[in-house]
Amino acid sequence: MDLARDAEEVAAKLDEMVEPAREPGNVVLIDNARVVRWAGPAFVLFSLLLLPWIVYLAYSLPSRQVSADSDVAWVGFDILLLAVLASTGYFALRRSRYLATAAAAAATLLVVDAWFDVMTTLPGQRLEPVALAVLVELPLASVCVWLSFHTQQLAERRLVLLLRRGRKTQAGSS
Repeated sequence: MDLARDAEEVAAKLDEMVEPAREPGNVVLIDNARVVRWAGPAFVLFSLLLLPWIVYLAYSLPSRQVSADSDVAWVGFDILLLAVLASTGYFALRRSRYLATAAAAAATLLVVDAWFDVMTTLPGQRLEPVALAVLVELPLASVCVWLSFHTQQLAERRLVLLLRRGRKTQAGSS
């Protein structure tokens, strides 16, 4: 169990080095769950480990490759995109707090879709995927980013209003 104690000490040191974001929600409650405390350092480490992997791939992968399951990969990706777009629409209709997450996921997948549509098309046939990216996918991704940001801001404003209401209630009952 020394490893667990050492891990907790490292997490505590990291918590001292990096303050929680100054967001309204953190005034009320900072999520100190072990998974949350380790997610930041772990994801930073994963991203740093990805750098040499990217360099390796850039030099080792062939510039052209035929895949036997390309159709399955694209259909699977588009099914995932359909699910994320549908959930974004559903949460927008419901005015749900989950809209921020769904819209961020949709924006990400739309940008990824645009990138791979353009990059996996033969150079002489790129006009259609570039047009689709510029006229549909990237503008829709921008709307999704705005929806995500706006929904998050709205949630924070609601929290601030609830905090103010709670303070007024406490002051009135004192």
